[in-house]
Amino acid sequence: MSTYDVAIIGSGPGGYVAAIRCAQLGMKTAIIEKYNVLGGTCLNVGCIPSKALLDSSHHYEEAIKHFEDHGIEIPGDIKVNFKKMVERKASVVEQTTKGIEFLMNKNKIDVFTGMGAFKDATHIEITEGEKKQTIEAKNTIIATGSKPATLPFIKLDKERIITSTEALSLKEIPKHLVVIGGGVIGLELGQVYSRLGAEVSVVEYMDRIIPTMDAAQSKELMKAMKKQGVKFYLSHKVSAVSKKGKEVTITATDKKDKEVTFKGDYCLVSVGRKPYTDGLKVENAGIKITERGMIDVNDHLQTNIKNIYAIGDVIRGAMLAHKASEEGTLVAEIIAGQKPHIDYNLIPGVVYTWPEVASVGKTEEQLKDANVEYKAGQFPMRALGRSRASGDIDGFVKILSDKKTDEVLGVHMVGARVADLIAEAVVAMEFRASAEDIARMSHAHPTYAEAVKEAALAATDDRALHI
Repeated sequence: MSTYDVAIIGSGPGGYVAAIRCAQLGMKTAIIEKYNVLGGTCLNVGCIPSKALLDSSHHYEEAIKHFEDHGIEIPGDIKVNFKKMVERKASVVEQTTKGIEFLMNKNKIDVFTGMGAFKDATHIEITEGEKKQTIEAKNTIIATGSKPATLPFIKLDKERIITSTEALSLKEIPKHLVVIGGGVIGLELGQVYSRLGAEVSVVEYMDRIIPTMDAAQSKELMKAMKKQGVKFYLSHKVSAVSKKGKEVTITATDKKDKEVTFKGDYCLVSVGRKPYTDGLKVENAGIKITERGMIDVNDHLQTNIKNIYAIGDVIRGAMLAHKASEEGTLVAEIIAGQKPHIDYNLIPGVVYTWPEVASVGKTEEQLKDANVEYKAGQFPMRALGRSRASGDIDGFVKILSDKKTDEVLGVHMVGARVADLIAEAVVAMEFRASAEDIARMSHAHPTYAEAVKEAALAATDDRALHI
């Protein structure tokens, strides 16, 4: 029987990063993955393939809607080769997962393929078909991630009534895609197919889309996506979903309790994700699971069994790949005797629609609820020379700072490339910068980043220069 210092169950962004860091710290490390490819949901049926389709569909939309404005004329009709687009997506995924294989080999991490299950707190049985083997682990990190959630009355057939997994590998462009849920995944995939010619209707239970983000971001993104042709039905409670042949019928009630019916050829159920612990047999190790199906951990991400830890989507907190990676690094360093930390308030959230949406820290609603006195500075992207040059004028940057100390409490962005731009805000907040600190930094011209400086100026005695 092989013995390891650390065994990681799950090879997503949390698991594989934890494995690499453990190996870097001199620990004999194993990683267990039930599928025959590494990378978990993010690399295979989540972050990476969705961004590949978002980028491809964005290029198409630019060609048919905006090339002419730039003086680019293409003779003949511009057509979508959807099969090739999906094949390119698959190629990107394959390249990325092979990169993880390379990193496992480089760091001398033993990879086991099969379902990992606890026999007890220090032994894990790995089952692949008829083959079974057991390894011993002094420490174990559970990184099994999440899977798409659904509503109890919806029967997913994975053909017409689908989750994000199936939406990434459709054989055709829908005629009418009805998306249940106005969160990140539903909006991103909805925009992909809207760009490619589908009618897209988003049915959301709450009174706004991306409800966990700042309300101003919700309003701005919905305005932009409406211009792109996406239809929104807010404050609608879905009560039934049925399929007859190639037609899916969605029944909902609006805020006036009036019944509304939607008919489409595909229905994307995008109501969030839930922790995945199936087959782990946590009871054999005595691991505590919460009522919501999450693995219960302390501030060091340690379960009630001292040598077993859990990270990522399977525990509390936002279900984000980069959160899982940070947690994987943290646990590896804790096991090694170091004293790392994570400030969960400074883990950014991003929506990869166009315009992009990015946020870090507290929203205005959160500050109001906590009775925190704050200042707000906002600057529109359309006032930037760079935005006018590229034609990406939707959006804004908003900075919230403490009214007394001027410390930045939250930064919220909508616009071109804000998924990358949010890192500036994270760095500033990590070092407890004030709005004036950011305002006094030189920002290259012309750039989208100038909106950050201008928003900081606006939060500092309303000193924005270009509005």
